[in-house]
Amino acid sequence: MAETAAANASGGTMGKTRFRDTEAASGLAMISPTAIYAILVLAAPLIAVIVYSFMTKGPNGVEPIFTLQNYITVWTGKIYRAIMMRSLSVSFMVTLATVVLAYPLAYFISFHVQPSKKSLWLFLVTIPFWTSYLIRVFLWKVILGYNGVINSGLLNLGIISEPLTIINYNVGALVVTLAHAYAPFAVLPIFVALEKIDRSFLEAGQDLGESRWATFLRVTLPLSMPGVIAAVLIVFIPTIGDYVTPDLIGGGKIPMIANMVEVQMLKQNNRALGSAIAVSAMLIVLVITVVFLMLNRRFLKGGAR
Repeated sequence: MAETAAANASGGTMGKTRFRDTEAASGLAMISPTAIYAILVLAAPLIAVIVYSFMTKGPNGVEPIFTLQNYITVWTGKIYRAIMMRSLSVSFMVTLATVVLAYPLAYFISFHVQPSKKSLWLFLVTIPFWTSYLIRVFLWKVILGYNGVINSGLLNLGIISEPLTIINYNVGALVVTLAHAYAPFAVLPIFVALEKIDRSFLEAGQDLGESRWATFLRVTLPLSMPGVIAAVLIVFIPTIGDYVTPDLIGGGKIPMIANMVEVQMLKQNNRALGSAIAVSAMLIVLVITVVFLMLNRRFLKGGAR
């Protein structure tokens, strides 16, 4: 038995040695610092929010008493449902506007700009990142405000007799501001997908008698769908949780789900309910994302081949 134990120990030691020498072990060693950092910075706060969402509000914060009342309040309260629906609708409109406007620009850079000048065009696309997101949002408030650039210009031209109120403090202003802010995020992944398309496919389609429009619909668009899907997710997910734009552009009159979380967490000192709102929003976004990816998986497979 002693010999058997020694043999097992020796085999285990040799197995560990062999594992250390494999590429998998080297890969784990390389990513472990990043993985630990991600767990500490991302996973730990998320776990804390989930735990808080099942607690009960107390006089001095939250009490460790398990309850589902927070989720019942979120999912049955009319105001929470209305704000969630507004957040989803704004995100859908922003995503649609951004992708529809970004695709032609990415297509132009990929297919019509000389290869030596593509880097310059991409550099120009990233110019908005030179300034703070807060500054860009505030500039749109200056443009769309009651006494902003648009109203002042129209008044000086005599087109209107009093400032317009339909261009500020409404959902349309939110959509315009968010679409401008996230446009570069949509252009870049679509451009990368278009660059990966083999141009011989397009030539083959035209040689077979297809028009340019038919070739685009049957070849270019399907092959570029991985980039479109990436752009949709990159824009859709963060816009739901945007806090600054509704507060500045909406003037506090058009709150979205992030503003409601802020109210519960800070002003109402109800971290339990605020956490339940945040977790509910994350679950809704997760479900929509999974459904969207499932509906478009044939495009993803096509792009992978």
